Amino acid sequence: MMHSVGIDLHRSRSHVAVIDDRGDVLLSRRIINDPETFLALLAEIDGECRIALEATYGWEWLADVLLDAGYELHLAHPLRTKAIASARVKTDAVDAKTLAHLLRTDLLPEAYIAPRELRDLRDLLRHRVALTRMRAALKNCVGAILAKCGNARPYSDMFGPGGTHFLGELELREMPRRRLDSTLALIGDFTRYIAMLVIAEVGDITRFATSRRLCAWAGMTPTVRSSDMRTRLGHISHQGSPALRWALVEAAQHAATGGGPLRQTFERIAKRRDRQVAKVAVARQILTLCFYGLRDGEIRCLAPRAPARTIRPTAVSA
Repeated sequence: MMHSVGIDLHRSRSHVAVIDDRGDVLLSRRIINDPETFLALLAEIDGECRIALEATYGWEWLADVLLDAGYELHLAHPLRTKAIASARVKTDAVDAKTLAHLLRTDLLPEAYIAPRELRDLRDLLRHRVALTRMRAALKNCVGAILAKCGNARPYSDMFGPGGTHFLGELELREMPRRRLDSTLALIGDFTRYIAMLVIAEVGDITRFATSRRLCAWAGMTPTVRSSDMRTRLGHISHQGSPALRWALVEAAQHAATGGGPLRQTFERIAKRRDRQVAKVAVARQILTLCFYGLRDGEIRCLAPRAPARTIRPTAVSA
């Protein structure tokens, strides 16, 4: 007999509900968050069981414990589960039982369980994203120090070779000098890995049948409001990974100042709409190119084309 288990996970305690294949509740218990306690409780269940766990804060450790123990784990998508199973009475016991019932009836909206190594890489790169944002704030602090001391900015890029030399040789009072030196030391330690971040956030590319589905998963497609014969497109949905969207927008901002077709796309849309809309559109196009690069190993539309052969007309003798 196959049993369905729903776990409503919290930081210190969780609620576990077990139902059989007929939908009868066999167990509903609140336990502390301890790996041995979870495994001991599941060992009490007669027969096989599959487990539904919501992708809430800190779900990774429990997923690793259950997968290492050989259980069949299903990760519930929190936003879609809420849309399906919204109820007036919401308690931990009700939430755990709802997850188990959705799993039993094959109505559980599932999320992707990335491998442990990929999750570790995501965490590392997201940490670098946070540090990069801190770097931007630190650069603004440098500008504020110069402004307070009445110093102009002689370079457009104050953190290039010329600007760095200027900041190192600039004569300031003791306290502003110490603040500037400590800020410059922090800025020099930050690095950006946008390509690695995109690969780590996307994970298994075969999950997406088309590039449009990948863009929708990343929250880069507009929302749609349609009723009768009227359809209105809104802003992008902002669902999915915030770190991935940040990386794509950073790449789009860099492409807008470079050359090639992406800059042409940016300038065309910016002239018709505005720069922010154009930046998001280019970011979506970059993700589309990433889809084909990850799926096919190449991006054929960017490959250099062979020059067209010139066909010379054959002379017709009279």
